This record gives sequence, C-alpha cells and structure tokens, in this order.
Amino acid sequence: MASVIASPPALWTAEDLAERFGPMPLQRFRLDRSLGMATEQDVIDIHDRENRLYELVDGILVEKTMGLRESILAMALIRLLGNFVAKGKLGIVAGPDGTMRLAPGLVRIPDASFFRWDRFPDRRVPSEPIPDVVPNLGVEVLSPSNTAKEMQRKLEDFFAAGVELVWFIDPVKRCVEIFTSPTQSTVLQGNATLDGGSVLPGFSLPLAELFATLDQQG
Repeated sequence: MASVIASPPALWTAEDLAERFGPMPLQRFRLDRSLGMATEQDVIDIHDRENRLYELVDGILVEKTMGLRESILAMALIRLLGNFVAKGKLGIVAGPDGTMRLAPGLVRIPDASFFRWDRFPDRRVPSEPIPDVVPNLGVEVLSPSNTAKEMQRKLEDFFAAGVELVWFIDPVKRCVEIFTSPTQSTVLQGNATLDGGSVLPGFSLPLAELFATLDQQG
C-alpha cells in the first residue's frame, strides 16, 4: 500500500499546496475542480476531452508536464529499454502517458516504466484506462517545474506500492540518480554506465550515449 500521508485540510489554500507539493507553479494544479475532491474519472475525462495528463494525489489533479528535451531523453531510453525487454520477452515497457493506479485514489504516470509479465493479471496487458498495476522500474525525467517535495512524494508512493527500482534522470546536470528505496540512492554521471541491477539483469547503457541524444545535429 502507499505511504500514509497526513490528512488533507478541509479547504485547500496556496500555502497548503506549497506545503504538500513544494513551490510548484499553480498552473500545474487543476483549479476548476474542488481541491481534495478530484477523482480518477476526472483524470480520464480531462485526457479524453483535452488530451492532457494529470496525476491524482490526495484528491488533487497535478498536471504531468514534459518539455522537448525531457521527451527526447525519455523516448531514447524507452527505445533502448524496449529493445532489451522485447529481445528477452521479459515484459512490457510503457511510455510517458502510461497511467496507473498505485493505490486507491492515487494515480501516477512515470515517464517510463517496466513491468515484468507477472505484474499483470493473467500475464496480459490490462484494457482499463487506469489499471491496477505496479511497475518493477519507474523512471522520471526531471523537468524545471518539478520540486524536491513532489519528487520525494513520488518516490515514497512508488516504493510503498511495490516498485523495486526508480531512476531520476536530470537533463541539466546530465546525471541519473538510482533509488533502491526512498532514502537510498546512488548518482551516476560522466562516463558511468547505467545498469538494470536485479530488476533488469544484463541491461546496460553508457550515460554518454543516452545524453548524446541531446547533442544531435542535422
């Protein structure tokens, strides 16, 4: 189950939001819904109507934002992970719109995720728009609007739900922070090589190769 978070206030204020999520731009919150009262159906309806992605946390809709640079890194990693996973028939790799329910009322959308087949009921990909599935690996490519509190909460939610490994990719510092728990991590940069550990044995990716995707010229 997800980590226990203090009960939300009866009436949310900007100060409450900052206390819970850090100094996040207010435009990332869906303020046309009653704060603390949003539902999974709101996530689905907004996506279907506006093609915008929102995570659901404490009854609040928080927009999932990604710029071009972050998207390029995410897609490069998804391509490499997907090729590795498909070759070994290990499971499924999902992209930055892969919505999932980690706990009742908690919807997350990692920028990339890997699921072993045994994470799926009947070893089949679910058909629901927000399925009850937890990845083995969750990946987040950091964006300028992400805050430390937001990302720490994501870590706690991921590991409480059963995620085994989390990667935070920083396109500015060109490093990857590897988490094996919400409080244990290792930072790789420079000429280091990222590997899949016990979650994806045999997978390896030189960081220089990953971040070189940002330096391409036509």
